[in-house]
Amino acid sequence: MMCAYFDNSATTAPCCEAVSAVADAMTKCWGNPSSLHRVGNEAKTLLDESREAIASRLSCKPEEIYFTSGGTESNNLALFGAAYQMRRMGRRIVSTSIEHSSIDDTLSRLEADGFEVIRLKVDSYGRINEKDLYSAVNSNTILISMMLVNNEVGTVMPVQAAKRAAMMARSPALIHCDAVQAFGKMPVKPQALGVDLMTVSSHKIHGPKGVGAIYIRKGVKIKPRTHGGEQEMKIRPGTEAMPAIAGFAAAARALPDPQKELEHIRMLRDYMVSRLEAMGDIVINSPADALPYVTNISVLGIKSEPMLNFLSEKGICVSSGSACSKGKKSHVLTQMGLDRRRLDSPLRISFSRFTTIQEIDALLLGIAEGKKIIRSAD
Repeated sequence: MMCAYFDNSATTAPCCEAVSAVADAMTKCWGNPSSLHRVGNEAKTLLDESREAIASRLSCKPEEIYFTSGGTESNNLALFGAAYQMRRMGRRIVSTSIEHSSIDDTLSRLEADGFEVIRLKVDSYGRINEKDLYSAVNSNTILISMMLVNNEVGTVMPVQAAKRAAMMARSPALIHCDAVQAFGKMPVKPQALGVDLMTVSSHKIHGPKGVGAIYIRKGVKIKPRTHGGEQEMKIRPGTEAMPAIAGFAAAARALPDPQKELEHIRMLRDYMVSRLEAMGDIVINSPADALPYVTNISVLGIKSEPMLNFLSEKGICVSSGSACSKGKKSHVLTQMGLDRRRLDSPLRISFSRFTTIQEIDALLLGIAEGKKIIRSAD
């Protein structure tokens, strides 16, 4: 059975370059990068080359890249590290109401610790009003955290406005951006976005799971969350997971030019959306200017689970939302104020650079069949 995979926002299939790099790091270059002998030096060279590969993709300095276990750890490190480093200068943190759970749950913990957290509301397409951002940021604000691309609907957020808001308020705020869903799919340069901290992850760009990175602008200090070693300049101590790091770097090197690839992905997305809309009783929850890799729809009158299961039996993989929510009702769509029919029936369709028109045709046929069969069974 052919597998038509449309859950790339949850994870991507490892590319052959990443698989090969992981195998080589486990069998040929398996030393500890902190060891001073020849085997350790070889591993240290691989670590340095991997750091340079990620830095090159972000157009930043290698010494501004710190490897972690993934996006969740990087987000936790950024928020806790910045908040506790800056708390003598203020207590306000500004974010949005549709962040990933690794941000939102961390904000709740900081709130319980006495920080004031402002979560900016969004409209029916997941957009914040920039005026609300400027109003929320004041001289007491020490951190602004905003994702670049929403993981459920693909909305591109106005991250650049965060720096402007901080400057207008004469705030000392550090700017953090969760770029996990954007990295490798659109041009991402932390300096151009005006951010001090940025999160990226390997398994969203066809690299291995269990590894990510945090960009920390040179000169910015945050408090580490773990202690006990010199690795990663003491920001994230512990023996580096070299096979995963090498795979991450290989996946980053293998990425095509994101701007050119966007044109192709947009064509595929538009083809799919036009045919979905022609079916009737299908609403597109994503805005028209969303990153085209992510499209959220609602098949009205059919709850997500039976449609998802029907498609899965046909070898077509979609999701009903963020994998981290484990089936709970989407907090993103809830914050967008969608009505119950749309909240009960969302499907997230997420592409990768390997998505084909044939897979999309299989998805379209599966949804059309699912609508008939599931409704006739009710």
